Amino acid sequence: MKITIIHGQSHKGSTFHITHLLAEKLDGELTEIFLPKDFDEFCCGCTNCFINGEDKCPHFKKLSPITETIDNADVIILASPVYVFHTTGAMKSFLDHYGYRWMSHRPKDSMFRKQGVCISTAAGAGVKSTNKDMADSLLFWGVGKIYRFGTGVAATSWERVSDKKRRHIEKKVSSIAKKILSRRNKVRPGIKVRVLFSVMRLFQKKGLNPIDTKYWKEQGWLDGKKPWEN
Repeated sequence: MKITIIHGQSHKGSTFHITHLLAEKLDGELTEIFLPKDFDEFCCGCTNCFINGEDKCPHFKKLSPITETIDNADVIILASPVYVFHTTGAMKSFLDHYGYRWMSHRPKDSMFRKQGVCISTAAGAGVKSTNKDMADSLLFWGVGKIYRFGTGVAATSWERVSDKKRRHIEKKVSSIAKKILSRRNKVRPGIKVRVLFSVMRLFQKKGLNPIDTKYWKEQGWLDGKKPWEN
């Protein structure tokens, strides 16, 4: 099993340690990306990826190795501490670069057979909205099964997290790991992903964006083929 972790920060706090706890339980081949160290560009809103192709993005070459890592993964983990009730700016700017991969444009067929996890921590509140920031992208990428885990750790460092809270985290992370392993090599998208795909197919049949329509035709999706049935 190949696991790719995208860390929304470069320091190794509570979010990092919880994410590593999950990775250890999955016991797979691990690749980690630390933002903004490994990618620090902001989307400039040029719309080149939508209209002319993702290779026309001014940051395409810099982003390509990370994209390849994501594409090769069986499990994608997006991890971010809470920054003012949302994900870090580094994570947001990173995800902005994959707008062209949303189902409304040109989703990658392999995404529908992957599993994804969103992990967030806060000293207090905000994990729900932070996980949603990341889960929105996983959903619209078409990721077949998505898990979320967020917790308030009542501490500003992992070393200060109480034993009681650590036991709670251990239990929750073990449960997620067990579910992921049970679905290994047999992921089928849930109803939300399948319905969203069907809705987007109706829009693509209208030919609103030529490059998107051409892509969907080449995949055979406009003729009834489904990416999770390849």
